Amino acid sequence: MTIPQEQATWFADTFGKLADNVEHAVLGKRHVIDLVLTAMLSDGHVLLEDVPGTGKTSLARALAQSVHGTNTRIQFTPDLLPGDITGITVYDQKTGVFEFHSGPVFANIVLADEINRASPKTQSALLEVMAEGKVTIDGITRPVGVPFLVIATQNPVEQAGTYRLPEAQLDRFLMKTSLGYPDHAATVRILDGAAVATDALEAIVTPDTLVGMADLARDVYANALVLDYIARMVDATRSAEQVRLGVSIRGALALTRASRTRAISQGRTYVTPDDVKALAVAVLSHRLILHPEAEFDGVSAEAVVGQVLLDVPPPSQREGA
Repeated sequence: MTIPQEQATWFADTFGKLADNVEHAVLGKRHVIDLVLTAMLSDGHVLLEDVPGTGKTSLARALAQSVHGTNTRIQFTPDLLPGDITGITVYDQKTGVFEFHSGPVFANIVLADEINRASPKTQSALLEVMAEGKVTIDGITRPVGVPFLVIATQNPVEQAGTYRLPEAQLDRFLMKTSLGYPDHAATVRILDGAAVATDALEAIVTPDTLVGMADLARDVYANALVLDYIARMVDATRSAEQVRLGVSIRGALALTRASRTRAISQGRTYVTPDDVKALAVAVLSHRLILHPEAEFDGVSAEAVVGQVLLDVPPPSQREGA
């Protein structure tokens, strides 16, 4: 199915308006905003590895406000139970029936703050909902709704009392990125009160429109040469000498899906190698498991993916289009 250029232009215009709106509340972080929107429109989720106070909560709230959706925040702690996330059934003595009390996961945008502080059992409860988009309790399945985006965070500094996310669970996140501190100019603007309060933002689209945009992104054309390029990149991560376990098929599918969304966010109806390059580090790096010797030498997964981008030749722009 070929997408008409008019629809691609409309998608790019709407995407830009959404990003502009969010940027009113989260100053100086346009690249990260674009990544998170791309993940949301690719039916994926985002892991932010960041220090406290960088605007993660503001980002989630601004996104929810921009799409006229609901948002919740879960503070992960060691005593958090799976039912605290998904919800529980409670027996009502007056009516004599069990009633379901939904958990905070029933929202359009869920901020899972410091996910690595909860036990593996609780982490798994959230990650299961992320993968399935629904909750099953007492044999009854309830969809969490659409759109559905989880923005999980973990603190890279304080590791005492944390439970490291297993690699199989990291693989469930479409992207891993970082907000980081704003630059000097953005910091001055924030201190001057330029950032708009999230509850003051106007809604740009409805949740139904966002679902329609995600459906449109799935139909973006990816040339066989571009798909071959993605496959060669994934193969290269598996054969890199610093890597013990390379990118899975899920990772290759995630990069393809995200590249389609990025292409149409640029107003194109087809994927180019530049779309793949722009997203490779964010989509692939957290899926790699490095050899302990490489980690000891200070090699990062991001550096490995960066080297793969240099080593694997892309098809020409003419061939990829």
